[in-house]
Amino acid sequence: MKNIFHPLVENPYRKKDIDAAVKVLKTNKITIGPITNKFENIFRKKLKTNFSLMVNSGSSANLLALQCLINPYRKQRLKRGDEVLIPSLCWSTSLWPIIQSGLIPKFVDVDVNTLNINIEDLKKKVSKKTKAILIVHVLGNCTDMNELMKIKKRNKLILIEDTCESLGTKFKNKYLGSFGEFSTFSFYSSHQISSGEGGMLCCQNNEDYEIIKSLRSHGWSRGLKNETKIAKNNRQLDKRFIFYNSGFNLRPTDVSASIGLSQFRDLNKFMKIRTANRQMIINEIKKNFIVNNNLFITKENNFVKASWFGIPIILSKKISRENFIKGIEKNGVQTRPIISGNFLKQPSIKKYKLNKNLKLKNSDYINDHGLFIGLPTKLMTKINVKKLVKVFEKNI
Repeated sequence: MKNIFHPLVENPYRKKDIDAAVKVLKTNKITIGPITNKFENIFRKKLKTNFSLMVNSGSSANLLALQCLINPYRKQRLKRGDEVLIPSLCWSTSLWPIIQSGLIPKFVDVDVNTLNINIEDLKKKVSKKTKAILIVHVLGNCTDMNELMKIKKRNKLILIEDTCESLGTKFKNKYLGSFGEFSTFSFYSSHQISSGEGGMLCCQNNEDYEIIKSLRSHGWSRGLKNETKIAKNNRQLDKRFIFYNSGFNLRPTDVSASIGLSQFRDLNKFMKIRTANRQMIINEIKKNFIVNNNLFITKENNFVKASWFGIPIILSKKISRENFIKGIEKNGVQTRPIISGNFLKQPSIKKYKLNKNLKLKNSDYINDHGLFIGLPTKLMTKINVKKLVKVFEKNI
């Protein structure tokens, strides 16, 4: 594309973000350390979760959450073949950690108006084999968390909140990511805040925290609460190199943590600007009869104060999605699918034989008629807002 005037993401890094990173670089101690710990603590306190652990991506956070659930150190762990409910409108690394952990995903349809998991379909999909729900809070919105928590409690299910797209959103004045046993966040460059690459995993009890802390770093006992006890029980080993658990290397650096922390301090400011930009676009669309009657922009669910990620658009059935996207991209507006569309349509699903001819009407509709455009973190000009809507009109 040439002459892009409305990109999916602008450069999110400010001078003070880069200065924070340079300050860490000048210490010559750039791996995980005190800045990471500081970010974790500030994040935990703001969102009111009990524990927060920074990792190198939101995808890694999802992997650690699922791996923790099957870990032998967890007293109530899931077993191979247990079912995990997941919306079909999801990202690849929301789904694959379920498979990689020996668990069975069961796909649930979504709501067309909010793009989030459909509560009625969710109720139908719960079975005796269901042990957990992994929900995806889509683009700053969420489902009815009151109803979801009733289902969770009634069926004694574990809840993992994939909050990678919705940092800062509240449901009834309670932050998304503070409802479930686990919650995950992404700090990729297009998200509400960025650390370049990076993410956060939150949990509610110390047992899970100690497990994921070890899993994050090779399975080491280093830094664990019972590190001294482990060393005493393994005197034949060098206490600095005791591998207490299975593990990965999913650690962040203090460089990425410094950028993430700098941005996190201004999360409310970013949210305010994105909300203002979104409202300007919606107001301009309402003035345009042709555009207003041929596309739909999802609204906040009830009781939600959204931290918007981008602008998901649902076209009317008579508009060709392919032609619309081709036309607006030619005119400088970048697009992408809403998350990844209905993930059941992806070739990897067929390869791993996960589809089973499941038909999810709403997810199919969003896949075939939906798209997503960016939402800047800098205040848009009225000229660019008008230009954007005129581009829509031109291609309807």
